[in-house]
Amino acid sequence: MIDDGLFAPLHAGDLALEPLTAAHREGLRAACAQDTEIWAIYPVSYAGDAFDPQFDRLLAGGTTRRVYAIVHAGRVVGMTAWLDQAQPGWSIEIGNTYIEPGLRGTGFNARVKRLLLDHAFGCGLARVVFKVDLLNTRSQAAVAKLGAVREGVLRHERKTWTGRVRDTVTFSILKAEWQPGPAS
Repeated sequence: MIDDGLFAPLHAGDLALEPLTAAHREGLRAACAQDTEIWAIYPVSYAGDAFDPQFDRLLAGGTTRRVYAIVHAGRVVGMTAWLDQAQPGWSIEIGNTYIEPGLRGTGFNARVKRLLLDHAFGCGLARVVFKVDLLNTRSQAAVAKLGAVREGVLRHERKTWTGRVRDTVTFSILKAEWQPGPAS
């Protein structure tokens, strides 16, 4: 179960992570529609007709997945989430991340992740995990650039919406390894 103190609105300059609500639906739909090809390497699709059912699942959430709308300069540009990991209060996963194409490669994702990591470790967590599709080399490089350690590959870890069996690369950052820095 994810602690409500961890799932709090976060802000740094023109970046805001807002707990996902129905009010974010159309902004996130527009952001997700900007890259219909990327969904082929995601576990689920948020493209076209798949968007509404997936968004509704995110809103239903529960206590094991808490989703943020990523807002940049007042506009929804993506999403990210806390995912329950092993022992509550000790370890958490950051995942379900999507950022619209125009912000990729600009350092924006690092700002988002730094904000989340600073908050997680500030809340007393000892470990943050990232799980990335083996085919998603861009995301693997971004996580490694944050200082995360590649722990290994979970072979045939899940089946994606396309029917492809996914191998998943796991990374982690421990509190003692984290170097806080500006997220703004």
